[in-house]
Amino acid sequence: MRSGARLRRWVARARLTSLRTTFTVSFAAVAAAVTVLVGFLSYDAAARLVRVDQQTVFEGVVQDLLDEVRHSALTPADFATADADGGPRDELIRPSGTVVQVLGPDASVVDRGHPPLPVGADDKRTAAARQAGQLVEHRDVDVGDGMYRVATVSLGDGLGAVQIAQEFSDTEDLLRELQQRTVLLVGAVVIAAGLFGWWLARRITSRLVRLAGAAEDVARTGRLGIQVPVAGYDEVARLGRSFDRMLGRLAQSEEDQRRLVQDAGHELRTPLTSLRTNISMLRRIDELPPAARGELVADLAQESRELTDLVNELVDLAAGQSDREPLQRVAVADIAEDVAVAARRRTGRAVTVRVSGDTVVDGRPGALQRALSNLVDNAAKFDRGGGEPIDIVVTGVGTPGASAGADVGAAVRVEVLDRGPGIAEEDLDRVFDRFYRAPDARSLPGSGPGLSIVREVAAAHGGDPFARRREGGGSAIGFTVGRGGGGED
Repeated sequence: MRSGARLRRWVARARLTSLRTTFTVSFAAVAAAVTVLVGFLSYDAAARLVRVDQQTVFEGVVQDLLDEVRHSALTPADFATADADGGPRDELIRPSGTVVQVLGPDASVVDRGHPPLPVGADDKRTAAARQAGQLVEHRDVDVGDGMYRVATVSLGDGLGAVQIAQEFSDTEDLLRELQQRTVLLVGAVVIAAGLFGWWLARRITSRLVRLAGAAEDVARTGRLGIQVPVAGYDEVARLGRSFDRMLGRLAQSEEDQRRLVQDAGHELRTPLTSLRTNISMLRRIDELPPAARGELVADLAQESRELTDLVNELVDLAAGQSDREPLQRVAVADIAEDVAVAARRRTGRAVTVRVSGDTVVDGRPGALQRALSNLVDNAAKFDRGGGEPIDIVVTGVGTPGASAGADVGAAVRVEVLDRGPGIAEEDLDRVFDRFYRAPDARSLPGSGPGLSIVREVAAAHGGDPFARRREGGGSAIGFTVGRGGGGED
């Protein structure tokens, strides 16, 4: 058992860790991709600029030397070290620090460069050339510890040639070092991005971890009263608050179901016990006198009707908690007329309807009809004399004849008036409780949840139920629909 619980906790932690790892790796990968791209483009642009600039400078020096030897009759002595001060040699060295080496007519080295430059067959032919300004270029020449670009320019008339060279290996070393530093910078950025991503993922997912833990506790224990940690105002906080409200609604629904089952069980015991008693008497019905037989059959019929009414009201009450009937524009006065017609046919009583004002509201017709039918049935049950009609009064609150200052059609007030025994003052606040029956009404037929259905319907329509004693005897019981209604005159 313990190992199984530890395994489940480890799997849950691994899943959460996987989310953090995925976020961290993704954050680091994006940072790495951006850094590598920027680093590569920056290095490539810098290397290209340095190489092109260096090549341009060398080509400029070579072109200056060509122009000079073609327009002036120069000899190797003009480029000698001893004559370098202010001479053409100085003009070659000053711009770019080029290496200059002078060759004689037989390609012998007259003035050795620093470092010495190699003399190949092409260079010897150039030194012996009759035409001034012939050019031989060599690339990537290995001189000592470095790589050089070398150009040999003939002086003409077989007098020799001048070799100029530019080192580029130090530039390549510099670029290589820049490349290494770029790689190190990319690595550092990736590591920093990974750490920051891990910190950010932990900060973001910590509340998700707590929320997931609360959900797992609910799934494991079945307890809906677990406190859900909520902090902040972002999407995660909204999810936590929504989850907390959902648990609250589920807990309330579970409590309502539990109370409904308990109350229903309590109310069903009495008629079932009475039915069992009377059914047991049926075994000896032949021994009973005719009057007792008739009374027994009448009791069975009455108890079966009460039990049927109780079951129907329980079904209506349970359906009212999860009613999905859509809202629509409905005239409460028309519903009252339909209820009055049905009550006259069912009870044989006179039922009148009085309407004033605008009674059109947004509501659920089926629920409103069920609530109003319960009120009329309740009045018919308690007003056994039947001397006066049962009155249904429907008033649009905020219309002419209603209280001043209210919005037109803002609410509708519905009440049913009877001339029964009335309701005791101490029972006025409890008549809408589920299965509550006043002491004077416990001997009368009925099941109890009818008025609680009225309360449920009124609450679902933004109103309130009300009950009061009627002047001259009897009761006035009703409810409001929408805003602006009230229960007191």
